[in-house]
Amino acid sequence: MMRLEAKFISSAFALGDCPRWERAEVALAGRSNVGKSSLLNALAGSKGLARTSKTPGRTRCLNFFEVGTNLALVDLPGYGFAKMSRSDAAKIAALLADYLRERRQLAGLVMLIDARRGPEREELDLAAAARDRGLEPIVVATKSDKIRNAERPQIPRRFAALATAPIMCSAFDGEGLGELRGRILDCARTAGSARRGRAIADA
Repeated sequence: MMRLEAKFISSAFALGDCPRWERAEVALAGRSNVGKSSLLNALAGSKGLARTSKTPGRTRCLNFFEVGTNLALVDLPGYGFAKMSRSDAAKIAALLADYLRERRQLAGLVMLIDARRGPEREELDLAAAARDRGLEPIVVATKSDKIRNAERPQIPRRFAALATAPIMCSAFDGEGLGELRGRILDCARTAGSARRGRAIADA
């Protein structure tokens, strides 16, 4: 199975702390209890790449991971579940908004949503923010191993408000990981082609 060989580089608590590079960045966003760290580890084929915790909401900064020579994965802070102060929640919300609005290197957004729950207001707002940047979010229905076969026909209707079909994905049994890796690599290739086109136009 193809893996995204990833290496942790740095964390950023403000936009000015982000790496200064020309890599295409694909960000992973989701609620604090959606299984984001587990899925990131599964994508990379490394159990220890992103730290998992029994207490949701441990990630409160932007975490950057190199993949190859042209791509980076960005683990965004979780939202919507973790117990934290109002001021901490406001800081995280501001950091997310700044990154999604202003980070030039952002080439794709992977939205992780629990398959058993479907999108709520926060996910719809996040999708709108991505589309404002001209990015169509990659929607992933996580924890698909917990969905009974009889429930699966209901998933498209459950996710209909996002107007895009989700990738059924599980860090436990590997469902959907290959498709998700391919979509992430497509983002990097598209960003690379656009960058080369700009360079030729400026020459």
